[in-house]
Amino acid sequence: MTTLGAVFLPYLPPERLKAVVRAADEAGLEELWFWEDCFREGGITMAAAALAWSDRMRVGVGLLPVPLRNVALTAMELSSLFRLFPGRAEIAIGHGVQDWMGQVGVRAASPMTLLREYAGALRSLLNGERVDAAGRYVRLDGVALDWPPPAGAAKVLVGASGPRTMELSGEVADGTVLTAGLEPDAVRQALRTIDAGRAKAGRTDPHKLVVYLHAATGPDADRRMEAERVKWGYTNTLDAIVTGDAHAVAAGVRRWAEAGADTVVLQPTPDDPDPEGFMRFVAHEVRPLVA
Repeated sequence: MTTLGAVFLPYLPPERLKAVVRAADEAGLEELWFWEDCFREGGITMAAAALAWSDRMRVGVGLLPVPLRNVALTAMELSSLFRLFPGRAEIAIGHGVQDWMGQVGVRAASPMTLLREYAGALRSLLNGERVDAAGRYVRLDGVALDWPPPAGAAKVLVGASGPRTMELSGEVADGTVLTAGLEPDAVRQALRTIDAGRAKAGRTDPHKLVVYLHAATGPDADRRMEAERVKWGYTNTLDAIVTGDAHAVAAGVRRWAEAGADTVVLQPTPDDPDPEGFMRFVAHEVRPLVA
């Protein structure tokens, strides 16, 4: 069955989080996702607070930009989340927006090399291994976590937008997060590229595919989504977004699920007038209509 989630956009101030989390959890939302956009809100902080303020909802971060964090620190933070909230945290790593990385002086000359080294070291640390690494970017000297997660508990996803990163995700990650704005056919192509990476690495384990999907409801949904279309430069909104009532949104979710998405995360507009209400709409009205 397709998992259905929603995004707490970082355009909302952090102090709005508690009310949104409570509304989402009480409504039965399956997953609440965060972004770590520079220079807004810290992904780990927001995820930890959401996990603590909810009882059953899973919480995802898509994604943590790897140039910003030493891999050992990321392993420490993720291991803590996985142990504190078993089975409820899902974390993706990725390149980050290169202009932002340049602003803070950490832009890598080879983002692909960095991500490959980082993902390998992170997975090894979370598996409880003692890691030595002497890569171009990742360097560790006998580093091991004192409190690694239980065996099999740590899953690392990769956020990907280009084919090279998608293929790398298939090689090194447990799942892939795809950005909003992709048509269903583009999701199918992404899956083929991810599968090529999995075949290259000889992987046969499950690989989760998470897809963000622009969605808006309410009397001014079309107006708000038109602003999103202009902002992101989409030319054909019919194949990139969904608007309307629960039936219309659920029909859109099914299209992306049929394309191969295991989890569809609905992304509201930044000016949604009722973020708590959007969470209830997704959980109470859309979820029952999605098989």
